[in-house]
Amino acid sequence: MREKIEGAMWGLLVGDALGVPYEFHDPEMLPPREALEMTPPPGFMRAHRGTPVGTWSDDGALALALLDSLLERGKLDADDFGERLKRWYEEGAYAVDARVFDVGVATSRAIRTMMEGTRPALAGETDERSNGNGSLMRVLPLALFHQGDDAALVADAHLQSVVTHGHPRSQACCALYVLWARRVQAEAPDPWGEAVAVLRGLYGEDSVFRQELEQTVRPDDPSPGRGSGYVVDCLRSARWAVAQGDYEAVVKSALALGHDTDTTACVAGGIAGLRDGIGAIPRRFLEAMRGKEIAEPLVARLVARCG
Repeated sequence: MREKIEGAMWGLLVGDALGVPYEFHDPEMLPPREALEMTPPPGFMRAHRGTPVGTWSDDGALALALLDSLLERGKLDADDFGERLKRWYEEGAYAVDARVFDVGVATSRAIRTMMEGTRPALAGETDERSNGNGSLMRVLPLALFHQGDDAALVADAHLQSVVTHGHPRSQACCALYVLWARRVQAEAPDPWGEAVAVLRGLYGEDSVFRQELEQTVRPDDPSPGRGSGYVVDCLRSARWAVAQGDYEAVVKSALALGHDTDTTACVAGGIAGLRDGIGAIPRRFLEAMRGKEIAEPLVARLVARCG
């Protein structure tokens, strides 16, 4: 269990940090897959050039914020989580060097809305264009922490999403992801297929969430994604990447899609780390990581709680 939990959290953080220098590039602009390392090859026009290699972005910071809230409150508390999001945005809590960069549009708007007095559970915008991957990228700690049944886990996945992303599509993607992670942790023969079946049963035929699942998420579609920041495409891209081999193959496959490289590798890397354990993450990646003093105590507390 310890190997899996550490693998999941560090798999998420490493994937995020690995993807930061390559963000915003089309796939044909990237170095060859074997050269996709923490430090890009000489001459590559890296994104976020002022950010040292081995630094996680908003993805990792908000996942740690969610984890800290869960550990402190003993449950998902949207109000507490919202306060931690504001601390991250204003003070750099959970960010390496207390430096916030690359903030998603919907997340930024929701946090500013909370600062103006809106309760977190009502802060996330619900229009169709507010379906970036900002709630998906951070939700894995919920699956690791949660000890309730699948229905309770799905309800909490929805709630953590609406704090910044209120559309049913984003909520459904978060729900599918945590059920997928739960089945991966349990070493189910077909984690994705089992997660989809459970979610269909929980949503019921006529719910708006079932409509989003079937008509937009389309979980039976095996086609690879494009590595974009759209929540459905991010989840599809991660599913494809996870099928490409061991941890290193997974995160490099995610990066090779281009575009939102840090989040695709974060979402895929968390699942691959959970599946394969901390020992599967290359040592050179782990040794390059910064901010260990922030993440290690939280991961240790999660391991202790889960036994």
